[in-house]
Amino acid sequence: MHDPAVCGPNVMKTSNIAIINVLLSGALAFCAPGFSTKAVAAAKPKKVLVVTVTHGFRHSSIPTAEKVLGELAEKSGAFTVDYVRTDEEMAQKMTAAALKNYDGVIFANTTGGKGQKGGDLPLPDKQAFLDWIKSGKAFIGMHSATDTFRGYTPLDPYVEMLGAEFLTHHDQAEVDCINQDPKHPACRDLGPMFHLKDEIYLMNGFDRNKVHALLMLDKHPNDKTPGDFPIAWCKMYGKGRVFYTSLGHREDVWTADTPEKFKRENSEGVSELYQKHILGGIKWALGLERGSAKVNNKVTK
Repeated sequence: MHDPAVCGPNVMKTSNIAIINVLLSGALAFCAPGFSTKAVAAAKPKKVLVVTVTHGFRHSSIPTAEKVLGELAEKSGAFTVDYVRTDEEMAQKMTAAALKNYDGVIFANTTGGKGQKGGDLPLPDKQAFLDWIKSGKAFIGMHSATDTFRGYTPLDPYVEMLGAEFLTHHDQAEVDCINQDPKHPACRDLGPMFHLKDEIYLMNGFDRNKVHALLMLDKHPNDKTPGDFPIAWCKMYGKGRVFYTSLGHREDVWTADTPEKFKRENSEGVSELYQKHILGGIKWALGLERGSAKVNNKVTK
């Protein structure tokens, strides 16, 4: 604190002006044309756990998913990834205390479920995990994330958080996913329709009055009977943001650079769009990009 008897009013005035000039110069530097906002994001990227633990069916695309998510994190500079691949790693990295080190979690093709060999995933404290999301963290689920904790009746609390659970699927099919929010980060690159071949899930417990719809089918993926078949959505869970896409079973949906042993029936353009789809959803869930989470319960375009 300045002493007027020592500094005098003119010195104090000059000092205050100097401080203001320093603050203004910093603000101008931030807004300068050459300044990169991406560099700021890269300086403090969000920390995300990628969980690929399975106690049920294990997708052959999991290694591909881990690789692609790691590449998207590195290229975007928006987040970093740490992996949870085993029960032991889950016990270490997903306690209530350990979760405080992360901003979000991705369940990439996780499986479990009641009645299956091995049972549910061994979260150290599932309620603490859900409370962590509700406090303002991000949850991103891909494909069989809906086949991880199952309840049917009543719905498991995890399912309530996510928005639905896997019911069944039939043969893989070529589908035209209707884009229900072209302005959302997860959908803005997809065009009015996103055409691809994948394993399409039919859901249990889905309620359009509780989610913001992103992608849907207006006919059954296999027999083409008219109906309402959700593909991707987002929602709020307390202060937390939840993004889910049921796409991602096949390796060539994740990336065109698939091993030769996997038959390729999707073009390179499909995997490029899928990566933009999930990256947009991840960024939205982490609060890095704007997009609506308001209920939009229309079942057509």
